[in-house]
Amino acid sequence: MNIPIMLALVTLITGGISRFCTKVAGENQVYSPSYMIVSSLCLCLIGIVIHFVHRQPFELSAKMAGLAAIGGTVGGIGFYTMLLALRLGGEGSIVFPIAGLGLLVAVPLSFIVFSEPITGTKLLGLGLSISSIIVLSR
Repeated sequence: MNIPIMLALVTLITGGISRFCTKVAGENQVYSPSYMIVSSLCLCLIGIVIHFVHRQPFELSAKMAGLAAIGGTVGGIGFYTMLLALRLGGEGSIVFPIAGLGLLVAVPLSFIVFSEPITGTKLLGLGLSISSIIVLSR
């Protein structure tokens, strides 16, 4: 198995655990911004540690800083709305699959922006993943 696929599988597992922790926070009526702040601080600390372990210089152009700010803001809104949905009694078995449909935004953007080839296998995989999300959310 190639490295990007293995890393994506690690992301799948860690993302699932992270979402489960979000569900636990919602069930325990944790105040959403407090949870988000602690979660974001932990993410930043992990990023800083990884940055120094790889001994990379800190270089960030103004354009990329702006993109990071937009991505972080949009991600924060998504995280907050998911946590709020769970806090208001949303079932994880419904909220998470709907949130998983975010691939309907990411995949077409990857095809358009990065000119990735669209193959029958990729379309079949995308269709199967969408249909599995729909089935799980019912």
